[in-house]
Amino acid sequence: MTSASPGSSRLIATVDALRTALAESTDLLRFTLGGTVDEETAAAAEADGVPREFLDFCRVLDGASCGPSVQLFGLEEAKEHQFYRGPVVDSPLDLSPEKLFCVGLIGGTPVFLDRTGCGILGIPYEHWEWVDAERFERLAPGLEAFFLERLATPEYARLTPIDDELVEYDDWLKLLRRAGLAG
Repeated sequence: MTSASPGSSRLIATVDALRTALAESTDLLRFTLGGTVDEETAAAAEADGVPREFLDFCRVLDGASCGPSVQLFGLEEAKEHQFYRGPVVDSPLDLSPEKLFCVGLIGGTPVFLDRTGCGILGIPYEHWEWVDAERFERLAPGLEAFFLERLATPEYARLTPIDDELVEYDDWLKLLRRAGLAG
């Protein structure tokens, strides 16, 4: 079971179901789900400027590898990927470390937590190069909602193109089914 944390009971129950299903699934990759971040580590990271919303999530689930092209970073990985939020010459996007915190990737395109309270932001699917996108698309009102409503449900398959012939081999979908989160 996940220890007490700032996460909602729904998040904790979902992560617990995923961890239980993963423990019972010897055919799935072990690194699919990260562990948890302890209070001391979270406090130090917050002092370094890591957003509290991200840290609260990491206290329940410190990253997840959701299939071949969707990754939700754990704390250490997130620290290594903050270069995505820096300004890019000629990009129409409003990239800035003060506004954004990179929390993952969808198909090699960064996903951001908007520090100003606008939720989780991504790039509209139709853009080949993410830095050429003209705008961000709001994917969810927050990180917990993004995980619970977009990644830990059948909605995950709509986030990233999965070849219909390969869907049966997607370990994340298998894990969701085994945890009772997807049909």
